Amino acid sequence: MAFPATRMRRLRQTGLLRAMVRETELTPAHLVQPMFVQLGEDSRTPIEAMPGVERLSISNAVEEAGAVHRLGVPAVLLFGVPTEKDERASGAYDDEGVVALAVRAIKEAHPELVVITDVCLCAYTSHGHCGVVRTDGAVDNDVSLELLAKTAISHARAGADAVAPSDMMDGRVGALRAQLDAEDGKELPIVAYSAKFASAFYGPFREAAGSAPASGDRRTYQMDPANADEAVREALLDVDEGADVVMVKPALPYLDVIRRVKDATRVPVAAYNVSGEYAMVKAAAAAGYLEERATVLEGLTSIRRAGADVVITYHAKEAAQWLQ
Repeated sequence: MAFPATRMRRLRQTGLLRAMVRETELTPAHLVQPMFVQLGEDSRTPIEAMPGVERLSISNAVEEAGAVHRLGVPAVLLFGVPTEKDERASGAYDDEGVVALAVRAIKEAHPELVVITDVCLCAYTSHGHCGVVRTDGAVDNDVSLELLAKTAISHARAGADAVAPSDMMDGRVGALRAQLDAEDGKELPIVAYSAKFASAFYGPFREAAGSAPASGDRRTYQMDPANADEAVREALLDVDEGADVVMVKPALPYLDVIRRVKDATRVPVAAYNVSGEYAMVKAAAAAGYLEERATVLEGLTSIRRAGADVVITYHAKEAAQWLQ
């Protein structure tokens, strides 16, 4: 006996109607392209663990930002790769540091592009931790907040459209908000890494940014992957402190957290499709184990379906081309 097709099956079989009733939309406008910026003349340094991703000199970062924007991606997220490091991360808040210089150059060339800056100390500290380390080996939360606020102010002066604190120090959103408000930065949004888990998926990024800890790990200030209730509490605290957007990082292993954070906060939610997620797909595609385009678009769609309004992904440029 033949059973009649369900309504949804009939709709799926009709291309135009299928698009009209699709529940989750994925377009280039939902994506943010991360970029690693370094000093130097006309340089592109490939990152072995992340095929297709490079550390870019400022001139090349300007060129790449323009190419991404022309594809419909509205924003980039900048990470600085400094030439020198010290215990107090002085390069992070240098008004002539790599990120500040890159912001000025990109905004001058592409004023319509949204430039977000990562605010953290790990790439600039000689020890690789996200804050100032005391003589006893512990991270000094309060001293670190002062330097993070100085970093945000430096980026704001350079012309950043938003700052994204990724350090996970206690109270850092409130510290940045207070300092920005005091320095004529009341209109500058804060995109807070609210639920940043101590994840194994960050390995390729640490190669790219040169930010691996010299000793110990970051589990004392990043979150336990087992804790979803804590993620919601942290996101709500960041909203109370003045965050305009809250972020979950990584993305695909934490789709449940994205949904819970979205439902609890009712503010825009970003999800970071991190370096390890990117590298796994690239490696599997290179080996012929899966089809890259279909896998990437399915993954990004699932992140959007979970509740992310914005997806930060190293696939942004490629995905935007596929979505044209």
